[in-house]
Amino acid sequence: MADRLIPGLPERVKIAILQQTDVEVDLDSDPVLLAGKGTAALQVNDEPSKKEPRTVLQQVLQSDTSRNEVTRKVKILSQALEDHEDPLAPVKAIRQLRHEACQHQLFLAQKNASLRSGARGLQARKDLKVAESRLEESAEYLNHDLTSLDGSKVDEDTQAAISLLADVEAQLESMNVVDLDQEARKVLLGLGFKDTDFGRPFLSLSGGWRMRCVLAGALIQSADIMILDEPTNFLDMLGVIWLETYLSRMQENSDKTVVVVSHDRAFLNNICEELIILRDKTLTYFKGNVSAYEQDRESQKLYWGRMKEAQERQTAHIENTIKNNMKIGKKTGDDNKLRMAKSRQKKLDDRMGVQVSATGGRFKLSRDRVGWHDSMRAEIEVPADEKGVSIDLPEAPDLRFPGPLLSLEGVTFQYKRNGPVVLKSIDLVMHMGDRVGILGLNGCGKSTLLKILVGTYEPTQGKISRHPRLKLGYYSQHSVEELQELGRSSPTETGLSLLCRETEGVLDEGEVRGMLSSLGLPGRTASDVPVCQLSGGQLVRLALARILWPMPHILVLDEITTHLDFHTVLALAAALSSYNGALLLVSHDRYLVRKVVEGKENRDGDDDGGGVMAEHEAKDRGAAAVDESQRRDVVVLKAGKLQLQEDGVDQFEASLQKRARKMVA
Repeated sequence: MADRLIPGLPERVKIAILQQTDVEVDLDSDPVLLAGKGTAALQVNDEPSKKEPRTVLQQVLQSDTSRNEVTRKVKILSQALEDHEDPLAPVKAIRQLRHEACQHQLFLAQKNASLRSGARGLQARKDLKVAESRLEESAEYLNHDLTSLDGSKVDEDTQAAISLLADVEAQLESMNVVDLDQEARKVLLGLGFKDTDFGRPFLSLSGGWRMRCVLAGALIQSADIMILDEPTNFLDMLGVIWLETYLSRMQENSDKTVVVVSHDRAFLNNICEELIILRDKTLTYFKGNVSAYEQDRESQKLYWGRMKEAQERQTAHIENTIKNNMKIGKKTGDDNKLRMAKSRQKKLDDRMGVQVSATGGRFKLSRDRVGWHDSMRAEIEVPADEKGVSIDLPEAPDLRFPGPLLSLEGVTFQYKRNGPVVLKSIDLVMHMGDRVGILGLNGCGKSTLLKILVGTYEPTQGKISRHPRLKLGYYSQHSVEELQELGRSSPTETGLSLLCRETEGVLDEGEVRGMLSSLGLPGRTASDVPVCQLSGGQLVRLALARILWPMPHILVLDEITTHLDFHTVLALAAALSSYNGALLLVSHDRYLVRKVVEGKENRDGDDDGGGVMAEHEAKDRGAAAVDESQRRDVVVLKAGKLQLQEDGVDQFEASLQKRARKMVA
C-alpha cells in the first residue's frame, strides 16, 4: 500500500508509513525519486552521512518528503529570481523543474504499465510511450544553448517561474510550516524525549529511541493516510497511552485515515473503529474494536451452528421420508407416494441452505441469489476458529522444603559510588506460585531491579536471600538481540543444535524437540532453519526454551511481548496463567499484566470473546480463577521505590491517562 503497488491508488494521496525496522536507504537520496514514490516514508540509514549529522529534531522535521519537496522548489525558484547577475537563471530553474516533473511522470507511467494488463495495460503502455517522448523533449530543452534564446522566450520562461513560485509558496503556506517545529517538539516530548535530547545526533540513538524518533516523524506529517506498523514497540506505558490520546485527538480534529498493525490488545481496543481481518488470503471488515469483533464472531458461530444443526436434522428427516415413500410407492404402485417423494426431493435440492437474507430477513431468490450458482441456496457455513497458537510451559518442580524463593530486604543500588540512587530500600519476597507485575516508565530502574534479583548486579546496600534449591529462568529485554548476534556469528546454528549443546546431555534430542515443539518451534523449523533466519517471534520462543529446560521455580520476564504477534500474546498469557511456578513480570502490555498477574478474564468485553480468545480462555479457565492463596500484586517502580497499586493496572493507567491528556493539550 505504501509503495503503491495497488493499481488505481491515486498518486495525489499522501501516505505516511512507520515500519517495524529501519529501511536502509541514503538519507540524502534524490528528493525527486523520493517524491516520485508518492509516499512520505520514514527511512533512515545506519551509515553516517558525509555532511553534518542530523539532530533528533531535524530528522523529525525532515521526515515529510512531500513538504520537503515543496520547500526545495521554493528555494530553487527564489534563488534563481533573486540572481541579478544571471538573467537566464529563472529559465534554467523552470526548465530543470519541468524536467524533474517529466522524470516523475515517467516513473509513474513505468510503474502503471508494469502493474496493469489487458485493455488497461495497453492504454498504460501507450501512456508510457508518451511520457518517454515528453522526457526526451524536456531533455532537449534543458540541454539547449540558452544564450541563443530570443528575448520573448526568456520572458515567457521567467514569467512561468514567477507563477510557479507563487503557487508553491501558497502550497507551502497551507502546510502550516510555522507550527511544525512546535508540533515536532510536543510529539517528541510525548514519546519520552527530553528537551536536551533534541540536539543529539540522530544516528547516536539506540534502536529503540531511533524508532521513537521515526514514529514522531510519521505523526507530524500532513498525510491523507497514516500507516503505523507496531507503533507501540519500544514505548513505555505512558508512551502508549499518550499515543492513544494523540490519535484520538487527531481523529476529532482531522479527516486523516490511520491504519494500525499492533499486538497490543488494549491499545487496539482504545483506538480502533473498524477492523480489517486478513484470513485465508481474504480481507474481511468489521465495524468495532477487537473485543466487539470476538463477541460478534462467537455469536455468529452460535447462530449459524444452530441453524446448520437444525437443517441437518430436517434434511435427515426428509431423506428418510423420501426413502420410505419410494419404497412403498414402488411396492404398491402408489403414484401419489412417488409424486410426494419427487416433490420432497425437489425441496431438498432447492430449499436447503441459507434461509435468510444478508440482513436477516426473509430469503428472496431474485434478490439474494442473483446470477449463476450451483444451487438455489447458499450452503450454511459456520465461521471457523482461527488456527490457534499453542504454547505449553513445563511445570515447576516441587521444593524439598518450604520457604521464600527470593527475598530482598532494604536493597539500595547505585551504579557509581557518588552517582544517583537508582533503587531505594526495596523490599520484595517471592514464594512459589506468586504473581507480581512491575510497572513503570522507561529508565525508572525496572531492568536494574531484575538484574539484581538474578544476580547480574550486586546491591549497594541491603540483603538478598535465595532458596538453596532455587532454579530461576530470566528473559531479558535483549534476549532476542543476543540470539540474533549468535546467529550472525554461527550462520549454520539451528534452534535444535543450540539447545542440544546447552543442555549438555541432560535432555536427549527427542526431549529437546518436544520442548521446542511445545513452544511453537516444531519439526523442521527447529532442526533445519538457522537461528539467523528465524523471525522475532520465533526467537522469543527459542529464548523461552533456553530458560525453561532446567525446569525453573520462578520466571523473571522483562518485556517478553515486544516481538510477538497478537495471537501469540494470547497464547502466552494463557500459558503463563496456568504456570504453577512463581512469575515476576515487567511489561507495558496492560492485557498481559491483567490476565497473568491479576488473574482477570477478558476485561474489555462483557463476554469471554470468541475464536482464538475463547479457546485460550477455556484452556486455562480453572487456572485463571483467582487462587486466594496466591499473591497477585501489581507494583509501580517510581523514584526508586516500589508502590503497591491497590486497584492494579487500572490505577496506574488512570494516572497516566490524566498526564497524557495534559501533554497532548
